[in-house]
Amino acid sequence: MAESKKKTEQEQSAAGAISRRNMFPILGAAPAIAAITAASAPAQTAGQSRKDHAYKPKIFDERQWRQVHVLCDLIIPADERSGNATQAGVSEFIDDWLDFRNREDGNQNFTAQILGGLAWLNRESWNLFHEDFADASPDQQKQLLDRIAWPARAQRKDSQWVVFFNKFRDLTVSGFFSSKMGVADLPYLGNRAVAEWKGCDPKIWAIIEERMNKGYIGLGGKVEPGTA
Repeated sequence: MAESKKKTEQEQSAAGAISRRNMFPILGAAPAIAAITAASAPAQTAGQSRKDHAYKPKIFDERQWRQVHVLCDLIIPADERSGNATQAGVSEFIDDWLDFRNREDGNQNFTAQILGGLAWLNRESWNLFHEDFADASPDQQKQLLDRIAWPARAQRKDSQWVVFFNKFRDLTVSGFFSSKMGVADLPYLGNRAVAEWKGCDPKIWAIIEERMNKGYIGLGGKVEPGTA
């Protein structure tokens, strides 16, 4: 789950590092970002102006609200480039997005999945550690998230909670990278003139070549070796 190494999901543990710049191919979150960005402004504004007025959650109660903050920050912690998910207003983004979905969908099915997953984390944390998930130690939190963070390794009994975590993680990444902090973190340079084009960064080209030689799972499905 966390900070800086470039490996595939199958090679990582939930506490292994994932650099933010490599989250998109790992999580497949780009479509979610495209869909959510249009609705993100109210939540991001709320998150970034918290010093001016307290944000009042529409969906989460006090216990859930604290849990959402902790879970978001486990997914995107602070690093040397920028702050964590909470500081970017991601918790507010998720709350606002769930409220939007409830109204647009005419039901609370999506919200129920998120709230159900949060309840499961707390229940399992109490069963194992006698603490709410938000109050558990980092190692204990990792132990629970390891069970649901990587679909290929999850047990069948946890499959429902794997779906929950994937959706929550997509929302967190989408919220962060559609915030002012997240856009600056990418960083996106835009259409800027350069004095000299030196070609693709050798490190990036090495990753591209490795994927071309070995194949990979892309947003459009599986790409076979040598066909990219």
